[in-house]
Amino acid sequence: MTAPEGRYDISEGHRKMLETAAAVEKACLVGCYSSSRDRGRAEESLQELEALAEAAGARVLERILQERPTPDPASFVGRGKAEELRMLVETLALDLIIFDDELSPGQQRNLENRTGCKILDRTQLILDIFSRRARTREGKLQVELAQLNYLLPRLVGKGTMLSRLGAGIGTRGPGETRLEMDRRRIRNRLALLRREIDRVGLHRRQQRSKRQGIPVPVVALVGYTNAGKSTLFNALTQAGALESRQLFSTLDPLLRKLTLPNRLEMVLSDTVGFVRKLPHDIVAAFRATLEEVREADLLLHVIDVSSAHWKEQATAVDEVLRELTAQNKPTIDVYNKADLLHPDAKPAGLPGKKSVLISAQTGFGLRELENLIASQLESFTMRLELKVPYHRAALLSRLHDQARIKTKTYENDGVRLEVEVPRSAARSLREYMVSKLPAQPGRS
Repeated sequence: MTAPEGRYDISEGHRKMLETAAAVEKACLVGCYSSSRDRGRAEESLQELEALAEAAGARVLERILQERPTPDPASFVGRGKAEELRMLVETLALDLIIFDDELSPGQQRNLENRTGCKILDRTQLILDIFSRRARTREGKLQVELAQLNYLLPRLVGKGTMLSRLGAGIGTRGPGETRLEMDRRRIRNRLALLRREIDRVGLHRRQQRSKRQGIPVPVVALVGYTNAGKSTLFNALTQAGALESRQLFSTLDPLLRKLTLPNRLEMVLSDTVGFVRKLPHDIVAAFRATLEEVREADLLLHVIDVSSAHWKEQATAVDEVLRELTAQNKPTIDVYNKADLLHPDAKPAGLPGKKSVLISAQTGFGLRELENLIASQLESFTMRLELKVPYHRAALLSRLHDQARIKTKTYENDGVRLEVEVPRSAARSLREYMVSKLPAQPGRS
């Protein structure tokens, strides 16, 4: 019998045709919490998992929470709950069950065997969304690296999840032929991906070193996914970047130059959004991209203040920044979506020296934000008067490339220059310095 067009069956060891037409998959969500005081947090996390599932194209029919001191080592949930899930699969004709925590390979296989249903965990769901959102070569390389790192320990005893790869949520990415690789071939592919990403990282570091030499500070937007970073990026730069209410709509960093009200030029960088329980493999795979955060001169932490859970979301972002060793960066807290707030719901202490309430959608507070950024960057550059001998032609060439030259006068024994340089570069020019100059009026 000829298989219908567009289908592949990997479990038989050769390609057959599998349905690829996009269809909404019916899902059940499962979460666990250790004690009653943790139930509220578990419910919030499950609510976020539902948003993630919908972003991946699923329709959530059921949500289940179980209180357990520790997850069951064999099936994460207890035997009775696993049987309840099996009955739900039959009753609701579920296509998949998604767990809010990462499952071990053994737990995943056991649950598939007991329920007869595809089992995903939070990590695989996020990887699936990242696979959908990746647009650039760098983004696709990073997603595939994270997916294969996740897949490698799950090759033994292929269960329902792997036999169905190629159709549905949790199956996008490396593709069906990749799943026939043995461990050695996947490790070879991982090594190749790491080399490719290292090349991308080297190219990015070279671009960054050129930027760092020129006295233009870099300001990076960070924040929880869907906090409004891309909307703010567009409002400040008129860049026309993708804006979406979907989670993880931005995976690849965007950089645009912006001139502040005090005429200081800066580079604004938009980066991938963070989320609670962000898989370590994602953070590791996207490290080259997230270096933009670590190397920035100032962070704008964008917070969706209209969310009932904005404090927990801000804490999750802080945890990722710690993992990136960027927790001590100068930071401005940008409380976004003020237009969605009740008039009496404004966070206490706003505005402050390092915080501002805005609406990127309506433009409210943007001028105040720009002024706050300018004040935070006011000590970034220095104006110097230099005297460079003619025989130091290489230094003159470097200053033309890496500094902003205001005036230049040719004298008998050298060139006298008025320059603006990053404060970090001023020390290396000490022997040529005639004097420090005051900042220009209206300029940092």
